[in-house]
Amino acid sequence: MNIIGIIRQEILNNPVIIFMKGSPKQPKCNFSGNAASALMSTTQPFAHVDISQSFEIQQALPKVSDWPTFPQIFIDGELIGGSDIIVELNEKGELKPMMEAAINKAAV
Repeated sequence: MNIIGIIRQEILNNPVIIFMKGSPKQPKCNFSGNAASALMSTTQPFAHVDISQSFEIQQALPKVSDWPTFPQIFIDGELIGGSDIIVELNEKGELKPMMEAAINKAAV
C-alpha cells in the first residue's frame, strides 16, 4: 500500500484522529499543542500521528485532505480543519458532541 493509502486507512480506522507535529502530551509546535489540548479537554479518545516522524506523510497528507497546513483533525473520516477551527469548536461546546457521535458510530 502506498503512503496515500496508508493515510486514508488511518482516517477510516480512527473515528477521531489528529495529524500533528509531536504527540498530544509533547507537541512540537503551538498549533499542534492547542489542537491536542482542545481534543484532550473533551475527555474523548482520539488517535494521533506524529508527522514529524514521516516526511512522506507530511508531503502526502495535504494531497489527501486538500488542506496545506498542520495539524489536521479528522472526525468520522472528514477533515474538520486545523488548530483554530478545533479550538473554536471546543469553545462553542460543539467539539465533544461531534467526537462522541463519531466514536459511537464507529462502535456499531
